[in-house]
Amino acid sequence: MRKPKLAIALALLLLAALASTLTYTGFLVVGVLADYLGTGRFVAGLLLGVLFARFPSISQGRLRIVGLLPKAVRRPLIAGLLALCMLHFLARADYVPAAFTGFAMAFLFAYPWARRAIFDRMLSSVFPFGGRAPARNTDDMVIDGEFREKKD
Repeated sequence: MRKPKLAIALALLLLAALASTLTYTGFLVVGVLADYLGTGRFVAGLLLGVLFARFPSISQGRLRIVGLLPKAVRRPLIAGLLALCMLHFLARADYVPAAFTGFAMAFLFAYPWARRAIFDRMLSSVFPFGGRAPARNTDDMVIDGEFREKKD
């Protein structure tokens, strides 16, 4: 009876540590960006907020999420900002902030894979053939056709 409670407590502790690590990394990124732009942290944070903001919109009867940046540009831009910050801290020999930004970059690249793996595992426990569909076996030597009989 204690094992599930311990597992839940450990999972919540890990999620809290991840959230605090990524929050601190965001603080570091805003600080470095403010330093390069010559503004305060507040203005740099507002610029990043406007750049990455997404809003719901209804067009043609469908709910969509609209943002300033297209979906294909967001992740590389975030990775570029994290790489810039990590290089900035390594050039100044600040290894702890560089480690935080490196961890955030590793999490950014590993998150889609981990999300797919966890989601597929959860689906496979609920549905017998959940997750990705198995590859369909096709034989190139078989001609598949449909015949209909015509009535007079």
